[in-house]
Amino acid sequence: MPEKKAYMVDAVVIIPTYDEIENIERIIRNVFSLQRDFDILIVDDSSPDGTALKVKQLQSDFSDRLFLIERKGKLGLGTAYITGFKWALERSYAFIFEMDADFSHNPNDLIRLYNSCAKGSAQLAIGSRYITGVNVVNWPMSRVLLSWCASRYVRFITGMDIQDTTAGFVCYKREVLEKINLEKIKFVGYAFQIEMKFKAYLLNFKIKEIPVIFTDRTRGTSKMSKGIISEAIFGVLKMKFNSLFNRYEI
Repeated sequence: MPEKKAYMVDAVVIIPTYDEIENIERIIRNVFSLQRDFDILIVDDSSPDGTALKVKQLQSDFSDRLFLIERKGKLGLGTAYITGFKWALERSYAFIFEMDADFSHNPNDLIRLYNSCAKGSAQLAIGSRYITGVNVVNWPMSRVLLSWCASRYVRFITGMDIQDTTAGFVCYKREVLEKINLEKIKFVGYAFQIEMKFKAYLLNFKIKEIPVIFTDRTRGTSKMSKGIISEAIFGVLKMKFNSLFNRYEI
């Protein structure tokens, strides 16, 4: 059954984790220290480093604010978020966020994304690295070029007027996730981020990019792989092709 609170928090931040023991307590405490209230849902893929255990210990400090879903095995970023989306939609949250655990996304920017949807016209707000140039810190130039070129490639193929198509720092208004058929999401890696934006675009939701500074992790290890990159390159082509011939299920 959904958890009950003494007061209503209308926003939840979903944070997928795998081996984030070096970051998890700091990111949780940082989010809970913000002037606006956010609940947090951690979706952990059986991290062998004890990430989930640390979250359980912290739950005693943040009763009815910090939640945990433990999954059996490393099942992928996309399925972690879908699990979190379904959990959030079973409750009364009006705003549902995606955010990394490693501080590459600044928790302070959660309020700016929230305001874009809650007070502005956005139905999907994107924390964008590229809307005002290239705002990336601590990445080697090769990684910056790969990410920037990937977003340009996705824009060209899909036609979306989004500068940062691969961004993973976003706020969805509830109705966006209610409209998208989460059972039909195909991608499990970082291409998941592209697919979710493409579906919101096809459904004519109002999408707004909010400039943020992305800072590469200083603790823990990156989860990027060649398979993830390949999925994005070829998956986008298939996704667009199917949409042209009405084979794409939104």
